[in-house]
Amino acid sequence: MIWNFLQPLIGPLINKLVDRIPDPNKRAEAKEEFERELMNAVMSAGEAQNKVNLAEAQHKSVFVAGWRPFIGWICGIGLLWAFVLQPMLAWMFSAFLPDFPHPPQIHTDGLYQLVLAMLGMGGLRTFEKLKGVSRERSPLKGD
Repeated sequence: MIWNFLQPLIGPLINKLVDRIPDPNKRAEAKEEFERELMNAVMSAGEAQNKVNLAEAQHKSVFVAGWRPFIGWICGIGLLWAFVLQPMLAWMFSAFLPDFPHPPQIHTDGLYQLVLAMLGMGGLRTFEKLKGVSRERSPLKGD
């Protein structure tokens, strides 16, 4: 996938470098070798990132593996404020403290997108568990 982004950027550079080789056969070999090495570098970088992601997700510390739950809590608190607390406080302020400023409203457009994405991922996780392919049974974990 990264290669699809890099190839249009690096392809012309490869061609300029390879065009300096006078022998056409050697030029073609050099171009193929350079592209193969670049592709291998991109793939190894992706594999290294996957290993980092796996280690991060398995970590016991909340500060390392807790960003997903943190986002979930932020979404939950945002929805709680937008649909329960802010309307109730606005009503109470209007009824009992008419001169007091109303509590602020939050823009929930981005919040909805984030909540729906997280619910979708949660549904996928449930599907993985039902099919028996969740991380607890993953061959990457060594089970």
